[in-house]
Amino acid sequence: MVLVDSSIWIESARRDGDIGIKVALETLLEEYEAATTSPVLLEVLGGSRKEERKRMAQYFSIVPHFQADAQDWEKAISVGWMMRDKGHVLPWNDILIASVALRRNLRVFAKDKHFDALSLMTGMRMYRPGYGGTYTEDDQEGGGV
Repeated sequence: MVLVDSSIWIESARRDGDIGIKVALETLLEEYEAATTSPVLLEVLGGSRKEERKRMAQYFSIVPHFQADAQDWEKAISVGWMMRDKGHVLPWNDILIASVALRRNLRVFAKDKHFDALSLMTGMRMYRPGYGGTYTEDDQEGGGV
C-alpha cells in the first residue's frame, strides 16, 4: 500500500502536470494500492479548482483512508522535534503524513522534497514508480518519475 501525498494529487490534477506522475498515480489507483489520510484530503480537496472537486472526491471515495489517531499525533510531535533538532524545519502536515505512514509501514509517494528528508532521518520508505509509471512491489525500487 502506498500513501499518496497531496503533491502527487495536485500535480496529477494540473492540465500541464508531469505525465509520469499522472500515469504512476493512475496505475496505483488501478492496482488498488493508493491510500490517503486526512491531512492529504484537506490539502487536496481544500485547494481543488471548482471543476476538479467532484472528480477528486470520487477518487477519494474509493481510496483506502488511514485516519490519524492519537499515536500518530504523538509520533508526529517526536519526529518534528527530531527533525528540528537536526536543522530541518518541515511543514507539520508533512510530518503527520509521514507519521501515519511510518506506523502502518506504508510507502509514501510524494514530489515534495520534505519527504526525502523525512525518509533519510526516520527510515520511512518512499515509493518510486517503475518504468513508464508501472506499479512496483514493496521490495523493488522503481526507476523514478
